[in-house]
Amino acid sequence: MNRVGAFLLLLLLLIWPQSSFAAVELLMFEQDACPWCEAWRREVGVVYDKTPEGRLAPLVVLDIADPLPEKYSLDYNIVYTPTFVVVEDGSEVGRIEGYPGEGFFWARLEKILE
Repeated sequence: MNRVGAFLLLLLLLIWPQSSFAAVELLMFEQDACPWCEAWRREVGVVYDKTPEGRLAPLVVLDIADPLPEKYSLDYNIVYTPTFVVVEDGSEVGRIEGYPGEGFFWARLEKILE
């Protein structure tokens, strides 16, 4: 195999596992001056993308006041911040309203991702 072919094969192998999970995302709805949003960022947000959950469901941060991007479909409106919505292929499969602490967040997210 020539160098270009080997490089393309290596690139495919590196990208392939991630592409199978690309349809799952964690949407975080926030707003300015939300103390619970800031607590989540300090306690969970700094490590989220390094966790298995973060690799399975990459984080997408959205402002609660902005229109929902058309590619997402939610079961009902977002009222509280932070609200975390797990979507698969753009459709809601579960949500966590509020942030009472790190343990609660991880337990609820794990249950949703099962």
